[in-house]
Amino acid sequence: MPSITYRRVDGTSATVVVDEGTSIMRAALQNDVAGIVGECGGQAMCATCHVYVPEGVELPEVSDDEDEMLECTTSDRLDNSRLGCQLLAGRDFDELTVDLPESQV
Repeated sequence: MPSITYRRVDGTSATVVVDEGTSIMRAALQNDVAGIVGECGGQAMCATCHVYVPEGVELPEVSDDEDEMLECTTSDRLDNSRLGCQLLAGRDFDELTVDLPESQV
């Protein structure tokens, strides 16, 4: 089964095993991983599931909607910024580590 590791700013991390089709955002909420809000429920409308993906990881291109919402993140948008609601385990990755920003709201 796919897994996601969330690395926090304080250096701690949490790894969760998820069903295929589960988004980074949904997996965090279902497993009480602090640092992801997911205010809009995964509709790419709030940017409160902002994550940083390590350089060199191949993922689908950022959609126009995701690109627009990434301009609204609380923490700085970087080249490796993504919305956790737009990346699905099993479809886009099997194992993935993401860095959580300092704040989401």
